[in-house]
Amino acid sequence: MKRSRKLLNSVVIGLSVLTTAFAGNERDGVFKYVDPKIGTAHSRWFFYTPAAVPYGMAKLAPSTNGHYGNPSGWEAVGYDTRHNSIEGFVHFHEWQVGGISFMPATGPLRVKPGDLERKEEGYRSGFDKRNEIAQPGYYKVLLEDYQITAELTATKHVGFHRYTFPQNKESRILLDIGNEQGESGEVRNAEIRMTDATHFEGFVITYPKYVKTYDPKGQVSMYIYGEISKKPVNVGAFTANGIQPKSNAAKGKGAGLYLEYQTTVGEVIEIKVGQSYTSVANARENLMAEAKNLSFEKAKINARNTWEAELGKLYVEGSNQKDKVKFYTGLYHALLGRGTSSDVNGSFPKHDGSIGKLPRDKNGNFSYSIYNTDAIWGAYWNITQLWALSYPQHYNNYVQSQLEIYKARGWFADGVVNGNFVSGVGTNMVGLAIAGAYASGIRDYDTKLAYEAVKNNELSYRNRLEGSGKMDLSAFIKYGYSPYLVKNVTDSTGSHFSASHTLEYSFSSFAAAQMAKSLGKKDDYQKLIKYSEGWKLLFDPIEKVIHPKDAAGKFIDKFDAMEPWIGFQEGNAIQYTFYVPHNPAGLITATGKSAFNEKLNSIFETAQKNSFGGGKEIDAFAGIKSLYNHGNQPNLHVSWLFNFSGKPWLTQKWTRAICDEFYGTESIHGYGYGQDEDQGQLGAWYVMASLGLFDVKGLTDLRPVIQLGSPVFDKASIRLGNGKILVIETQNNTKENVYVQSARFNDKVLDNCWLYRDELMKGGKLVMVMGNQPNENRGKTAPPSEQ
Repeated sequence: MKRSRKLLNSVVIGLSVLTTAFAGNERDGVFKYVDPKIGTAHSRWFFYTPAAVPYGMAKLAPSTNGHYGNPSGWEAVGYDTRHNSIEGFVHFHEWQVGGISFMPATGPLRVKPGDLERKEEGYRSGFDKRNEIAQPGYYKVLLEDYQITAELTATKHVGFHRYTFPQNKESRILLDIGNEQGESGEVRNAEIRMTDATHFEGFVITYPKYVKTYDPKGQVSMYIYGEISKKPVNVGAFTANGIQPKSNAAKGKGAGLYLEYQTTVGEVIEIKVGQSYTSVANARENLMAEAKNLSFEKAKINARNTWEAELGKLYVEGSNQKDKVKFYTGLYHALLGRGTSSDVNGSFPKHDGSIGKLPRDKNGNFSYSIYNTDAIWGAYWNITQLWALSYPQHYNNYVQSQLEIYKARGWFADGVVNGNFVSGVGTNMVGLAIAGAYASGIRDYDTKLAYEAVKNNELSYRNRLEGSGKMDLSAFIKYGYSPYLVKNVTDSTGSHFSASHTLEYSFSSFAAAQMAKSLGKKDDYQKLIKYSEGWKLLFDPIEKVIHPKDAAGKFIDKFDAMEPWIGFQEGNAIQYTFYVPHNPAGLITATGKSAFNEKLNSIFETAQKNSFGGGKEIDAFAGIKSLYNHGNQPNLHVSWLFNFSGKPWLTQKWTRAICDEFYGTESIHGYGYGQDEDQGQLGAWYVMASLGLFDVKGLTDLRPVIQLGSPVFDKASIRLGNGKILVIETQNNTKENVYVQSARFNDKVLDNCWLYRDELMKGGKLVMVMGNQPNENRGKTAPPSEQ
């Protein structure tokens, strides 16, 4: 009894110390470590949006080439650090969403942005990066051609501009509404008008490439209602057909207004812009609710405080400043990547043009938001694990968003914008992500409906909508694998990406099976777990690689395991052979443990010479033909597989090396060299890996397991999603001391290289002693592999 009392007192005192320390850490602040300029060479449209709050609708950013658009619908466009002129400041930045550009100027009137090579032909302005500030929630730059200082900030639904003008009789602000921006695709219609001397409203309707492809009857509408601090001397309009002086309204493609002023030295003009995807009226309501009496300066402070609070849920300590910059910039990108599509009054856009309404809880509040989002492909190895650790409301919002789509359309959306299907890669891993939420105890939604939707996503194919992906599911159900098609198509008979689809469907079947088992659905479990073995049908027992098969069950001829796109989406057979995350033990047995370890370690030794990706080539697919490509989703779990093969010290070695070498702190070397940071996924991977926490299975086990790696920091204090605190502390930790010598969790020896997630989520203290040589006598017991 005395021993129990003593232990209890020790725990209480310890938690008290942790709580006090954590509160102090929040005061220290982590905001200063975020650098939004990292990775801004060849970055995606939604990547660089500093004037925003976490998962906000209003995401303001400078654009250097946004009006160029992108023919394939996904290429890097918007802001590129290699450019030296700005063409405007754009309000909407999401996957397949872009629009509403403002630009202050002086001198002769120009209503076209002009090109990078001939900026003088348009209203764009040169700028010097030494006169540019980018922080979470705030952006500032000097437009050199006009000597105008432009500043941006935001609330969740409202964008703020502050322009400081020189003395000039020809000052103006251009409201460029009706032109293509980023991934917006074709502008179908636009309108803007002044409603009185200092207020304006408008909308733009676009037809993005991925909507056209996967949901051709859909479109994307963006609405604004704005307030300007000073009445203009004159208002004029323009469209694609030309300029209409003395007009206060414009309609059609290319629609915009120019507001003219005579400014004095240092004169400031501010604009507030309420944004919405549903209506001008709701854009106005969003502005009134969030910004009616809010100044620019106060909005900026509020945005900073919001970011500080959210980033501060994870507090890391150590002497290496670059590691902190990587960590908090990665966390920033993870908390920036998606965006709400619902308004303050609960309205949200639906595919058919109607407006949905969020339900209120017993207190009259909305318990969730609706998100626009790219596909969840690969996000179970980064974003969802981060959400489950410390940001469960975001995970819940994601699940609820997908359930709203399911209720309206009968299918999950692989990617979604305003209720439209914008399939990212066509395999739809939404069910897996929801199964992971359920297994992690995140269940603030209709779980019966969620299971129905998850099950249908894995087993149903009749009348399936193309934008929901898995269009070869009937073939997978028939054969147990997807047959290879020579033509670059995916249909009911198979796919050109058949092998990678088979691996992904096997994984998602496993995830759904675990959810079925948890709910007591025994027959469903047996059916689904059978399909989780599809990978075995493509495993070549001689070459020890995944090899595509045709419908007759024959391995395809003239097969090069290094060649991408032949049977594998955005990768090759060498990379994808390790894509059996739900059953590492099965893969290791099929390969042979010794051969598995030797092969995988050799891959990383070679990959290290090429920065674990595409070397210094600036391209999203730079590493697609390599042995290992950290710059793309299919490989992100691979360095953790040594925990399952009896050599956890190699997971410790290689995850630390990737953190140190693939990730950088420069505008070009941020996430590889211009590789594809999809909505914060690579940033979230760094956060989880640098904490030394990861799950190869994406939290889909019946009882999820967290595998341990090599923590980068001396100490990390984590406010868990359940409110408890977890401290991860390393002793003798240096850049060379990457190997775990011993570990204790809440004063108990931890010999495994893993622990159950529910134990970790109780909080407490994990201590690891580090050294420069592997301790090959600990951590050999592999995590559970198949259930």
